[in-house]
Amino acid sequence: MNFYQQPPEDVLSSLNTTDKGLTSEEVKKKQEEHGYNELEQKDRQSLFSLFIDSFKDPMVIVLLIVAIIQIVLGETIESIIILTVLIINSILSVVQTRKAEDSLASLRDMAAPSATVVRNNSTQSVPSKEIVAGDIVILEAGNNVPADGRLLEAESLQVEEGALTGESIPSDKEAIMISEETALADRKNMVYSGTLVTYGRARYVVTGIGKETEMGKVAELIQNVSAKQTPLQRKLESFSKKLGFVILGLSVLIFAIQAFRIFTGEGPEDLQIELLNAFMFAIAVAVAAIPEALQSIVTIVLSVGTNKMAKKHAIIRKLPAVETLGSTGVICTDKTGTLTQNKMTVVQAYLPEHEQELYSSEPTDWSFGENRLNQIAVLANDSSLNEEGEASGDPTEVALINYSNKIGLPFSDLRNKFPRIEELPFDSSRKLMSTLHEIDGEKLLLTKGGPDVLFKRCSKILINGEVVEMTEEYSKTLYEKNEEYSNQAYRVLAFAYKPLSKEELDLEDENDLIFVGLLAMIDPPREEVSQAIKEAAEAGIRTVMITGDHKTTARAIALDLNLFKEDDIALTGQELDALSEEELMEKLEHISVYARVTPENKIRIVQAWQNKDQITAMTGDGVNDAPALKQADIGIAMGSGTDVSKDASAMILTDDNFVSIVSAVAVGRNVYSNIKKAIAYLFSGNLGAVVAIIAALLMNWINPFTALQLLFINLVNDSIPAIALGMEKEEPHIMKQNPRDPNEGIFTGQTLQSVILRGFTIGIAVIISQALGIYYFGSPEISVAMAFTTLILSRTLQVFPARSNTQTSFQAGFFSNKYVVGAFAVCMTLYGITMLPVVRPIFNIPNAFGLTEWSIAAGLALATTIILELKKLVFPSKLAD
Repeated sequence: MNFYQQPPEDVLSSLNTTDKGLTSEEVKKKQEEHGYNELEQKDRQSLFSLFIDSFKDPMVIVLLIVAIIQIVLGETIESIIILTVLIINSILSVVQTRKAEDSLASLRDMAAPSATVVRNNSTQSVPSKEIVAGDIVILEAGNNVPADGRLLEAESLQVEEGALTGESIPSDKEAIMISEETALADRKNMVYSGTLVTYGRARYVVTGIGKETEMGKVAELIQNVSAKQTPLQRKLESFSKKLGFVILGLSVLIFAIQAFRIFTGEGPEDLQIELLNAFMFAIAVAVAAIPEALQSIVTIVLSVGTNKMAKKHAIIRKLPAVETLGSTGVICTDKTGTLTQNKMTVVQAYLPEHEQELYSSEPTDWSFGENRLNQIAVLANDSSLNEEGEASGDPTEVALINYSNKIGLPFSDLRNKFPRIEELPFDSSRKLMSTLHEIDGEKLLLTKGGPDVLFKRCSKILINGEVVEMTEEYSKTLYEKNEEYSNQAYRVLAFAYKPLSKEELDLEDENDLIFVGLLAMIDPPREEVSQAIKEAAEAGIRTVMITGDHKTTARAIALDLNLFKEDDIALTGQELDALSEEELMEKLEHISVYARVTPENKIRIVQAWQNKDQITAMTGDGVNDAPALKQADIGIAMGSGTDVSKDASAMILTDDNFVSIVSAVAVGRNVYSNIKKAIAYLFSGNLGAVVAIIAALLMNWINPFTALQLLFINLVNDSIPAIALGMEKEEPHIMKQNPRDPNEGIFTGQTLQSVILRGFTIGIAVIISQALGIYYFGSPEISVAMAFTTLILSRTLQVFPARSNTQTSFQAGFFSNKYVVGAFAVCMTLYGITMLPVVRPIFNIPNAFGLTEWSIAAGLALATTIILELKKLVFPSKLAD
């Protein structure tokens, strides 16, 4: 049986303690057996280990082999360039990984530094880490709860448990018996580590410390949840493996063919030189096929996406999250503050003579009952607002004074005019608060509280300014109205008063009251959220509410936002626990609302959607959300949330608004689209180079490129346009398509078609150019220069058709992406440098390579661009890939 279901004496007995506390000897013995009241943290992977791991990518391994061979052969420039690129990529990877998970450190920081306990029959302050199960702890307003425990005494105790339960309103706590099994948020006789006492005082016996606390369970969940690879990371890793093996196989095959020719021919003049040339031919294929700067370019494009998202109130903590968000199929969102305004607001006022939405707009025309209702709401109230409008106090009380200000009756004026003489503070057992004031020359006791309690204290009722007896009919009407408001998920307060001649109050004065009216409040939905949910649905994204609030409230908000459809289901955490995995998977797509959930419930919900191959986003702001934020494909923390939730997340919303998530999804989809464009651009050019090399091999021509030429194109010339493509604007209808299949490869559909078409078009142009150099100009050296020029110019020009699979550059707006135009200009300048007399020998470009040869090569390169753009006009595509 759980501690919250046991009588206090049984709890004390099971913990081997008494209500007078432990002795020092007992504490020391328990510390030796069970350790200290602190969270443990697993050892993290060393920096050196992370650095070594970054070299396990198959493409990286191929490049390392190439670099080592280049060093052996004395080609130091090429090897230094390759190794430099690999080291830079590795450092970026290590830094990104090390920045990641600090969730547990934040949890440890939430622990209270000290606590007041009863030991050796005396009260003393001890460090919180030294607390043990069985200690008797004393709590007062402002204290952080140092460990989980069962209440022994509680006086008007209220505890802020939002970090653990997700509720924005402090929880009332009582030292009562609870027989039935209840959700954590409803365990009124328990307090939990990491929460804050906002009102009252209490004594409790510690039932759990360290990892045994609810906060400790959250920490364990965080540690046990493994980091997720994004869809792009998974696909790039898979593609890298396949490409690495293909390149190695192709290089070995090419070398074998060359070697066979050498040994079966007429006999080479110098076998060693011929074999070396064949080997360099094979190396050139490896260098040509691998996009050395791919990782860096993807990182830069993702960084560009983070800047765009930041402007839409979404701060990205982990770069890959940009792309993941774009492929999201399900958003599991918190209610309070994300879908709602996180601000209790008065929406209904009920007086026995009439009901209205809000108060009347003209306070001067108010009835006596309306004026009295407002007076009680403002005066029997401990909340306040400072000059900057910042509130302090209970959210429901703040709602009352906010509304008084809104209708032109400043709460401070009322309080100055009718100062408080005496009070009976709120008590969770009475559920009432009363204050004494002199109003219009008469002393009045003003009382507010829970309707069920206050109704029973009222013997009279105010109707149309007259006080009459409370009849059964009036009483029945009040109970029905309260039930009606409760079913609409409103938080309801009742208000009453009575004349009182004395100035010293006691609890008996809160009887024979005159009922005035009811005020209904709610945390209203954000006005713009309903449209955002609709836009998400049009984009094929399902929105699911997961909240710590009551099911009735959650369902009402979901209905108001059109998030809850006719056949949908709302479940509590306990109802979810009762479902088997098969039942959950069967009902999952019909469950739109989960209420009163635990951290374990949230992880289970996220995992269920992931098991349906849905990329799942999860929002949250509390400690209880952290494990699910880490489990989700993309965790989204609120800017106003706890450090723990932020550390476990991949993205932070600075405005806590669901609308910002949908806006960020659009950016994410565009970023992924642009990454695919950049990747397609790189591989199209590389395929063109490989096609030309293989053709030269089959035709028994000289290798059309040197390794340095290919490195220059891949690392310098291609990188700048690829980055520029990351700045491309959204394709049409990007938010009218369903999320992409997470199992979909990088090169599928139009992307694969465009890579093959562009690659072979470029390759054929290079083959023609080299053939002209050999057979028309009769010079192998000229043929290499022409092949190099055709390749570099066609790859540079290719940036224009690479901007879109559906539109030509002119249809998309030739100057709409100024970065592409700028990249083209920079690349042409860099190519011009290779033509300088001083630089030509480095790139194997003979002085005989003149304007005629250049014009032919440039014309072939331009022809490839024209062909690729014409294809879009002749064979148009409806949607972007």
